[in-house]
Amino acid sequence: MGRAKIPRKSTNIDMTAMCDVAFLLLSFFILATKQKPPEAVTVSAPSSVSTKAAPEKSILITLTKEGKTFLMLGDDTKKKDIIAAVSTAKGLGLSDAEISKISKMPFIGVPLGQLKSLANRAEALPPTQMAGIPAKDSTNNEMVDWIRGITTAYSGSDLSLNDLQQMILLKGDGDALYPDFKNVKYALKKNGLYKFRIVTNSENAPIGSELYKKNKEEAVSGKKE
Repeated sequence: MGRAKIPRKSTNIDMTAMCDVAFLLLSFFILATKQKPPEAVTVSAPSSVSTKAAPEKSILITLTKEGKTFLMLGDDTKKKDIIAAVSTAKGLGLSDAEISKISKMPFIGVPLGQLKSLANRAEALPPTQMAGIPAKDSTNNEMVDWIRGITTAYSGSDLSLNDLQQMILLKGDGDALYPDFKNVKYALKKNGLYKFRIVTNSENAPIGSELYKKNKEEAVSGKKE
């Protein structure tokens, strides 16, 4: 007796649910991804083999090869407090509306005396036309006032001094002069901040170095796991 033949049926998979999940994930990543904030100016930072990631809401001080300094206040919840603290300490007389407008700017790069006029400009001032925050010497170093405003704004928070120091990043051009770099360090030291991070361009560790061997060992152990 012959075996009964089972009729073949074509497989039909409904991909509707899978497409819905794919678009939901895509929408989530688009909405949840944080865009990198624009830098004040483009500088060519020196290279290093360090691979530590910068913390979120960092305070970035940018130093150009011409010696101009720019300040980026990363924490949106503290920007107004910092600007208000500086305005009060230096008697700038900034209104709430002016403080709010300055806080929405991606970075600050003008002397304190120009902040009010900057806030009342109809169009944004490009960084190439900004004079930078004065930090040429200890007698005229307005970066001291900005760092003091930062420490004042964070003084009432749960953030420790060490955590605040970890948030401070200094990105200098490779052709910047050491005296300009020293003046920025002076502003931090004047406010009791003795630690900060230097932003560099990442490069591979030299072959045969201790760091190279360590990274290789970690990579091998990671594959075994």
